[in-house]
Amino acid sequence: MSPIKFNERLSKIPEGVLHKYLELATDPSILSLSVGEPDFPTPFHIRQAAIDSIQLGKTFYTPSRGLLSLRKEISSILSRKHHLEYDPVNEIIVTVGASQALEAAFITLLNPGDEVIIITPAYITYVPIIVMCGATIVPVVTSADNGFKLTPEALNAAITDKTKLLVLNYPSNPTGGVMTHEDYEAIAKILRLKEIVVISDEIYSELTYGVTHASIAQCDGMREKTILINGFSKAYAMTGWRLGYMCSTPEIIKNISIYHSNAILCPQTISQFAGIEALKNGDEDIHHMREEYDMRRRLVIDRLNKMGLPCATPLGAFYAFPDIRSSGLSSMDFCSALLQSKKVAVIPGNAFGAAGEGYIRFSYSYSLQHIQEALDRMEAFMNELKK
Repeated sequence: MSPIKFNERLSKIPEGVLHKYLELATDPSILSLSVGEPDFPTPFHIRQAAIDSIQLGKTFYTPSRGLLSLRKEISSILSRKHHLEYDPVNEIIVTVGASQALEAAFITLLNPGDEVIIITPAYITYVPIIVMCGATIVPVVTSADNGFKLTPEALNAAITDKTKLLVLNYPSNPTGGVMTHEDYEAIAKILRLKEIVVISDEIYSELTYGVTHASIAQCDGMREKTILINGFSKAYAMTGWRLGYMCSTPEIIKNISIYHSNAILCPQTISQFAGIEALKNGDEDIHHMREEYDMRRRLVIDRLNKMGLPCATPLGAFYAFPDIRSSGLSSMDFCSALLQSKKVAVIPGNAFGAAGEGYIRFSYSYSLQHIQEALDRMEAFMNELKK
C-alpha cells in the first residue's frame, strides 16, 4: 500500500508542546502544575441532575442547537449577570464544550487567505483550527507591563483589508489578564468602523478577582459583530462533561448551525440536563471555588515574586505567568531542568506562541498542599541556579 496522503495543512500546525506536559500529569512521581482543570469534583446536585435524567430515560437525541430549556437558562444567566440579551430560539447554540464552539465558528466563517488576529500569548487550540481552515494568523503581542491587555494602537496596526476575525480571550489563558469595559470601549471605537467579526472566548468569565467580568458584546454596536463563547468546564468544574455554548445574531447562528448540526448532530443529552441544574443553582458553588482559587492565587504570586520570578498579578482564570528570564534559561530549558531536577511540571510560555518565550504557565487549579510543595521545590531549584 502506498503512503497515505494527509491534509497538507497538518504540517503547518506547531508541535503540541502542551500535550507532552499534560501527559506528565498522569505520572504519580511528578508534581504537575500543567493542567488547566479545576481540582474540585462536579458539585453533587449537578451530578444528581444527570443521574436523574438517566433514571427517567431522558437519553435520546436533542435538537442540534441543544435543549430549548437549557438555551433559556443560558439566555437568563447572560441577562442576569452580564446584561446581555440573547433569544434562546434563534441566537444560542449548545456545543460539545467551548472548544467545539470555537471550531464551528472558525470553520463557518473562514476562507483561505482570510486573516485572523489573535492576542498572544494565546490559548493553544486557536492556531491549529485556523491553520486547518487555510487562514492566516496575525499575532498581536501583549505585555506584562499593562496586564497583557490588547491596546487600540496594537489592534489598529494589525488590521488589513484581509482581516476577517479578531479572537479575544479574557480572562486569558495563559496569562490571567483581564479587560475592563473601558478597555473594550477603546478597541470598539476601531471595530465599529470595520467589517470584522469578533470571537470572544469567555470561558473564565466567572473566575475574576477584585474586578467585574466585562464582555466586548456589552459595548454599543458590538453585540451584532460578536460571537460570544462560554461553557461549563471552568466555572462549574465540569471539564469531562464537554458542554459549552455560543451566542450571536440570528444570521451568524443560522449559518454556524449548518456545520454544527452535521458535525455533531447534537450535544450530549445527559450533560445538558446537568447544565440546566448548574445554571439554575450553581452560584454558591462558583463562589466557593472562586474564593479557594483566590487564596491560592495570592500565595502563588507572593512566593514566585520572592523567589526571583517576577509575575504580573493575574486578575482572572487560574494561571500565573511568571517571567523566568532572570534564570538565564529559555522557557523550554527552564521547564525541562525543573522537571528533571525537582519533578515539577509547568508549561513553557512559548507553547502559547513566540510572545510567551521567557515565561512559564503555572496553574493554581490544584490543592493548596500540592501547590505549596511545588513552590518549595521551585524555590530550591532557583536557589541552585543562583549558585
